[in-house]
Amino acid sequence: MTLDRPAYRIKRHLLGKPLTTERISEEKLNNRTALGVLASDCISSSAYGSEEMLRVLVPVVGAAAFTLLMPVTGAILLVLLLLTLCYSDVVMIYTRAGGSYVVARENFGPDIAQIAAVALLVDYIVTVAVQVSAGTNALISLAHLVGGDFTGLDHLQIPVSVGVIVLLAYGNLRGIREAGRAFALPAYLFMAAVGLVLLVAAVRGLTGELPHADLHAAGVVPLGTPGDGWLYGASLFIVLRSFANGGSSLTGLEAISNGISAFREPQGRNARRTLITMSCVLGVLVLGVSTLAHFTHAVPYADGTPTVIAQEAHLAFGGGMLGTAGLVFVQLATALVLYTGANTPFTGFPFLASFVAEDRFLPRLLTRRGHRLAFSNGIIALTVVSLALLLVTGASVDKLVALYAIGVFTAFTMAGAGLTAYHLRRREPYRRVKIAVNGLAAVISAAVVLIFAVTKFTEGAWLVVVVFPLGVWALIRINREYRREAAALQSLQPPGADRPRDLRHLVFVLVETLDLATIKALRYAHELRPDEIRAVHFAIDEAYGRRLAARWEATAATSVSLELVECPDRRLRHAMKELAARTTEDGRTSLTVLVPRRMYTNVLGKLLHRGTGEQMAKALGQLPHVAVTILPFDVSRALRALEEGRAPQPD
Repeated sequence: MTLDRPAYRIKRHLLGKPLTTERISEEKLNNRTALGVLASDCISSSAYGSEEMLRVLVPVVGAAAFTLLMPVTGAILLVLLLLTLCYSDVVMIYTRAGGSYVVARENFGPDIAQIAAVALLVDYIVTVAVQVSAGTNALISLAHLVGGDFTGLDHLQIPVSVGVIVLLAYGNLRGIREAGRAFALPAYLFMAAVGLVLLVAAVRGLTGELPHADLHAAGVVPLGTPGDGWLYGASLFIVLRSFANGGSSLTGLEAISNGISAFREPQGRNARRTLITMSCVLGVLVLGVSTLAHFTHAVPYADGTPTVIAQEAHLAFGGGMLGTAGLVFVQLATALVLYTGANTPFTGFPFLASFVAEDRFLPRLLTRRGHRLAFSNGIIALTVVSLALLLVTGASVDKLVALYAIGVFTAFTMAGAGLTAYHLRRREPYRRVKIAVNGLAAVISAAVVLIFAVTKFTEGAWLVVVVFPLGVWALIRINREYRREAAALQSLQPPGADRPRDLRHLVFVLVETLDLATIKALRYAHELRPDEIRAVHFAIDEAYGRRLAARWEATAATSVSLELVECPDRRLRHAMKELAARTTEDGRTSLTVLVPRRMYTNVLGKLLHRGTGEQMAKALGQLPHVAVTILPFDVSRALRALEEGRAPQPD
């Protein structure tokens, strides 16, 4: 007969057989799998980074936006280079999960590091919502371009996105390695798909056959007038805002440093190789998508679909069966990589949360590995919060991007600043170069945060600006509470502090009725060998109390007499506290209260009976010299014994 509870059997069926702690090393990722799992978020952001730049430029400067797009993209690639050098340094020096958090903690102290912690946690939550929403947009775009007007599918944006997040959470709850195998392939398919688009577009462009998009199609973002745009300061404000939006192309760059614990040994070297490979791929993709938009004039649509990258694929492949097949391949690959890009936070968030929790700035339950060696509590927390964010924003990528870059670039700033401080304290080869690179990365990242906070404040960035200080305060407050508790519980005691200080020990057994649960408690009371045992019943119902006393007198099952305590106001816990306080008021008597608790495994039993044991323990636990023990008794086992013709026993 199995002793597993039904809930555990369901978990085992859904998630598979439990993994032992010794198999943690088997759950590590090789470089190719790690690239697919951890880089999906970063690589897939190229699917909407250029579009977000155009979404700012087109309404102000019109068709001139496609010319401005290239220098803005160049600036983004320069930042990519600096951050790649910065994070290559991070993964070689700090080989534990945490990324910019551990960099800030080691160089600025734990309190300052909570800025990085909040930045990364917010980044991961928003990443899930953004990537999944963009993936659903890719599918809806495919329906628009292949089948015509499928506006009815727009209503599926939220339910499809919610379903994908739940599926990702389920995959990660099954374990890191299984999630890696399932989620690595789409990254490579997306690289191949975009590479194919760029190759076909290059060939058609050289032959003069590459068409342009219709800038005046129904639903596109309205085109501004170049003269008006420059007149109103587009040369500074709008370009900076576009640059900040384009920073969304770099989201996910920190995922490898945050998830470095998932790599095989040597972790630092493997993580650096994967990071450099990822950055090179991202640079090619961002430059390629922007260049193609420059030539085709693919323009964003107001409702987000069809996307710029979908239009580029449609223009490059053209019509016909081959063109449609190519478009379907690109859009499905894009949707898959965006969806699996949302998987990156499910790897990084739990590792980071466990690391912060180890430092006692988050609840310690986030440090526990679950059924399949994944940090299940972190995965569940990420799922719940990202679903809430998705529903609040209506799964709109444009609204979510306003929340996106602040968290990402705050983390970049902390990493760059921390490494600058690290190298300033050391004498090593290329020290000045490293200080210059990391310092510049920190300054530029901080500038992007400032630009985004100002330019996107009214579009939702205010929420992150408010959440950040509150989040940092909350984490520091949690840490302060842990430290206060530790100071109270771990204070040094004099020699012999474990010896009993009271001269007299009493045991009270709380009696509701005379049954096997009560007999078990009385038996246990005798095993404690106290100075005195009392069976106590609080008489809320006087008639019932008298009947119970008569039955108690008539039984030979117990040698302990029953004491009836009047409780006319029915305040059971209050009466018990008063009795316990009177019993121990001399300061030389210790009291143990045994509370029989009848356990029911079936739903009906739980509904028909109300347990008060925990409430009683909580009330009495506040008193000095008083200890409470809840003694469970399995009623279902007694029922089975009776059905089998056996006499139920107290044990």
